[in-house]
Amino acid sequence: MPSATSSSAPTVGFDLDMTLIDSRPGIRACYQALAERTGTYIDADQAVTRLGPPLAEELIRWFPAEAVPAMADLYREMYPAIAIGPTPALPGAREAIAAVRTAGGRALVVTAKHEPNAKLHLEHLGIEPDAVVGDLWAEQKAQALREHGAGVYVGDHFGDIRGARAADALSVAVATGPYGTDELAAAGADVVLADLTQFPDWLASYRSDRA
Repeated sequence: MPSATSSSAPTVGFDLDMTLIDSRPGIRACYQALAERTGTYIDADQAVTRLGPPLAEELIRWFPAEAVPAMADLYREMYPAIAIGPTPALPGAREAIAAVRTAGGRALVVTAKHEPNAKLHLEHLGIEPDAVVGDLWAEQKAQALREHGAGVYVGDHFGDIRGARAADALSVAVATGPYGTDELAAAGADVVLADLTQFPDWLASYRSDRA
């Protein structure tokens, strides 16, 4: 197990999609709009089962490689008007951020999502982390986690576990994304929660154990 910070005021990183927010409705709508705009078939229902990796990894399934950068730009341009409104916070998201703050710590969001759109989601939902860093996936997330001194990283995807490992942070996985609790544990998560509603109690216990 990585050696997480023992500070009584922890810095905790959170993933965004399917960790803090249920981005499936908005992303589904944006893919549908992109398909209509370009005349290209996209199975939006399948696409939203694969959230987590960078946008280009999904677009390459539907567009020629040379078209992917332009399609990614178009998708991101359309995204704010289409995807922000339909996207709710997941249960416990606000309370998880509040629990870190109550502990005197800092909460940051580190996500593969385009950073301006990530910030729009959080602003729309009234979730106010101390910092937001976007456009980082898997091991790349370690860059931001180390920069901000995060000892814990919370996410739903195998890539989030890899990012926590690369940062020598404690990996806390929530089973609100594509993987169940057993799969997350087998992938190397240090702690597995059903969802973020369990996070405040876990954080209190974590701090108590290190007091």
